[in-house]
Amino acid sequence: MKNIKLIEIITENEVIIDNKQSFVEISENKISLSYDKEPVCEVRVTWENECFDNAKVLGDTWERAYGDMEWKSVENSGKMPWYFFAYENGAVKAIGVKTQPNAFCSWQCTKEDITLIIDVKNGSRGVVLNGRKLELCQVVNKEYNGDVFSAVNDFCKLMCDNPRIPKRPVFGGNDWYCNYGDNSHDKILTHTKRIVECAKGCKYEPYMVIDDGWEICHHQSENDDEYYNGGPWEYHNRNFRGMDKMAEDIKAEGAIPGIWFRPLWTVEKFPSDMILKFKGVKYTLDPSVPEVIEQIKSDISTFRNWGYKLIKFDFSCFDILGKWGFQMDDGIDECIFHDRTRTTAEIVKDMYSAMRQAAGDDVLLMGCNTFSHLAAGFVDIQRTGDDTSGFDWERTKKYGVNTLAFRMNQHNAFYFVDADCVGITNAISWEKNKQWLDVLAKSATPLFISIADDADFEKISKDIADAFKKASDNEIVSKPIDWMENVQPRIWESAFGTDEYDW
Repeated sequence: MKNIKLIEIITENEVIIDNKQSFVEISENKISLSYDKEPVCEVRVTWENECFDNAKVLGDTWERAYGDMEWKSVENSGKMPWYFFAYENGAVKAIGVKTQPNAFCSWQCTKEDITLIIDVKNGSRGVVLNGRKLELCQVVNKEYNGDVFSAVNDFCKLMCDNPRIPKRPVFGGNDWYCNYGDNSHDKILTHTKRIVECAKGCKYEPYMVIDDGWEICHHQSENDDEYYNGGPWEYHNRNFRGMDKMAEDIKAEGAIPGIWFRPLWTVEKFPSDMILKFKGVKYTLDPSVPEVIEQIKSDISTFRNWGYKLIKFDFSCFDILGKWGFQMDDGIDECIFHDRTRTTAEIVKDMYSAMRQAAGDDVLLMGCNTFSHLAAGFVDIQRTGDDTSGFDWERTKKYGVNTLAFRMNQHNAFYFVDADCVGITNAISWEKNKQWLDVLAKSATPLFISIADDADFEKISKDIADAFKKASDNEIVSKPIDWMENVQPRIWESAFGTDEYDW
């Protein structure tokens, strides 16, 4: 990256031009900030665009993909979180920031210039650095020729210095897309037995993840104001006979126990200075408070002691900012942390780091609704797309297929990429769902399956067993051949050959 055109510091009150780098230092592609005269909201660095005129452009997302990833024209590229690729005349230009930055970083480009927007806010306010010099991010870029898909994967590896890659393939069950929170000890046990039966002959044991619904204060409702799926997490509801007993029973059947939780939402009574001040949001703990981090670590230790070897944590994006990732570009309305001296990105990273420490190296940590670039290096598995479905095939096609195609380049580069489950119920034809099962099984990414109690297990068990065999034996990542033309690629090349799917 050469020929800087403009450096700006956006405070709560003014825009400061800093082309002499008096406060913003750029050295060896590392960008640092040392301005504390007033709270800072953003730093912007603009370079001359030397790399493309009529390129196709692909960016990333803040957290999960929402069925909206595709190669676009420069004019329609918008704000691109973390990194982007520009393809033109057989060449690829890759530009991004390394994982675990201390700010939310996004790119905007025109045919004239490229701008890096570095969001250093503390919630909805500017950060107060108190004399601290803060390294914001490290810019990386590289040019490629040849296969575009391979180039994107290589650059993802270049961005992440400390990936966490599980030592074996991950496959098995997750009960969300058949139970949707209406689960129980007996339902999980039935699900486990089916998963284990289909995994007979596989090289590795399957996982069985208990999703949302086991917690003592779980309440289902069609009214969002009445729905609740938070803590406390030390207890289970009356549908279960003890979560330690549940883990023992799963293990006794031949599967590895996993469990879901939402670390920042609870109706448990906490002191007011541990609660996040957020307009319209109740019960949310403030991750900038050390005692909150200790509580989250304690919850994870509880799950470990119960015997769970995979811990899935959810909603850290929504609970911290009050928005989903696709809404973040509209700004954060009112999020007030108790500690104003760290950026939101620093606070999030410190939380993820503490969770990693509590989980230890023998437990897989799985992120869902997490900030992807901040989670890389802390999580072993990342849910990279919004929910698929056990009832709506169009949702599975839109979110599942799209995120598998456009974010699987992060697989084995940042973490294991999970494009979400195959929800097996009588609401979706097996002819359609079997295709989703097949493309996942051949992809070398995690394969999780939800099997409804009343599903025709005898009809589908052979297909699931075949899929588990593929998922457990293969480590060659598949490739969407038509991903530059199709948002839901139909042609896939894998270790098992080339397939065309009728989505």
